[in-house]
Amino acid sequence: MTCIPSGLATRRHCGLWCTLVASNSQVNDMSIDGRHDIEGLQRIGAIVAEARDAMGARVAPGVTTAELDLIGKEVLERHGARSAPQLAYGFPGVTCISVNDDIAHGIPAATRILQEGDLVNIDVSAELDGYWADTGASFPVGAVSVQSAELLNATRQALQDAMEQATAGAPMNNIGRAVERRAKRCGFRVVRNLCGHGVGRYIHEDPQVPNTFQPRNRMLLKEGWVITIEPFLTTRATTAVTAADGWTLRTPDGSRGAQFEHTMIITRDRPIVVT
Repeated sequence: MTCIPSGLATRRHCGLWCTLVASNSQVNDMSIDGRHDIEGLQRIGAIVAEARDAMGARVAPGVTTAELDLIGKEVLERHGARSAPQLAYGFPGVTCISVNDDIAHGIPAATRILQEGDLVNIDVSAELDGYWADTGASFPVGAVSVQSAELLNATRQALQDAMEQATAGAPMNNIGRAVERRAKRCGFRVVRNLCGHGVGRYIHEDPQVPNTFQPRNRMLLKEGWVITIEPFLTTRATTAVTAADGWTLRTPDGSRGAQFEHTMIITRDRPIVVT
């Protein structure tokens, strides 16, 4: 579940209290205290990953986004986990499912029927025993165009490139630089007003994790931080706008987007990916 960078977000954006710690003193940054925290995050991370993959396995022409959401609901309930968007923001669905130019926070609906050639993004976040995790992936619906397939591959690789930069002591800016380089190399654009975020004790925490290089950002990644990295790439658009439903984020020009996301713990070596 993506966050809107502070300075770009309103107090209530898309129906989501999508503000970070700077504007919500009741939310604390997550930093690992010991093995119990790692295990707690790994438990909830495995659950949201299971839901994401179970939903993705059912993506096909003729399936509704409401049917996919029900699969996610069943996985979360079986493990005793609670939907993060519902728990934190009162979101209408258990998961966020976005199709084509709807790129984030799409509301699952029985009337939204997947069509051959669509791209669908599935974003699952949840809480268990006080630990929160967040993950997402985009999937092709049947056979898709060459451009759509390339967009999926580029966005998936952008996440991998960015994760390689996620090391304690490294500049936060290395993450955004890696995403931008991959997008440019593959002929796509980065959505500049969506970003990753801290997570762990709540769904949206500090720090913000931009998908672009920001010259004034001198922040260094710290060992023990829990963050999401979630690049959003599109065929043309560089911003997302709020749809009429007050929740969905979409491209203003109708261009398609894709997103991939993991929750991870920052270490002095490679991050511990929990999703």
